[in-house]
Amino acid sequence: MNRRKFNTTTGIMAGGLIWAAYQQAYALSISDLTDGDATKGLKLALEKSALAAVGLLGKTDGFLGNEKVRIPLPGYLEDAAQMLRTFGQGQRLDELITAMNRAAEAAVPMAKELLVGTVKAMNVEDAKKILSGGETSVTSFFAEKTRDSLGMKFLPIVTRATQKVGLAQKYNEVAGKIAGFGLMKKEDANIEQHVTGKSLDGLYFMIGEEEKKIRRDPVGTGSALLKKVFGALK
Repeated sequence: MNRRKFNTTTGIMAGGLIWAAYQQAYALSISDLTDGDATKGLKLALEKSALAAVGLLGKTDGFLGNEKVRIPLPGYLEDAAQMLRTFGQGQRLDELITAMNRAAEAAVPMAKELLVGTVKAMNVEDAKKILSGGETSVTSFFAEKTRDSLGMKFLPIVTRATQKVGLAQKYNEVAGKIAGFGLMKKEDANIEQHVTGKSLDGLYFMIGEEEKKIRRDPVGTGSALLKKVFGALK
């Protein structure tokens, strides 16, 4: 066999062996993650994401200063805002928008304990569902497990904050009548319910965003476990 043919054959064989070894290592990594580390790594990632989201949102301008989660006026009032501003109600509308977002910022820290507890209680099936799910799998997981409970915690805080603005009561009175005619959604007929729902939407959205950051750059977290889990899943 001439040297050129030998080198070519050797190169092909070596390449094949390297590819086979890579496939085997990757398969073993996924298998190992499924059997063990995946759940631990995902729990760590979700806990970090939840705490980061609470920290970002549960402060002044956490909602108001973030266009992705800023809470707008509800349904009908948003549509009528321009007309109301024409009639000199602009300042009161701005006060209401600020009050809604401040209410959300005050409520979010109440979620920390429940979110962390939910992560710790997560089982293997939950982990598999999240790891094999799409980009909204994290958001869906937290919403399914905590939305009702957090809604009950948030509502009293939101109510106290929005009641400080006189327009909130007037809005509820007008919107309630409009909803009775089927011209708007019932959940939009109460401003406290609207803010509570949007607060939760924003919280779950931000948890998902923080989790995506970990998936994109697990090395940057400084955690060997997260590097192993999310590095293998890339």
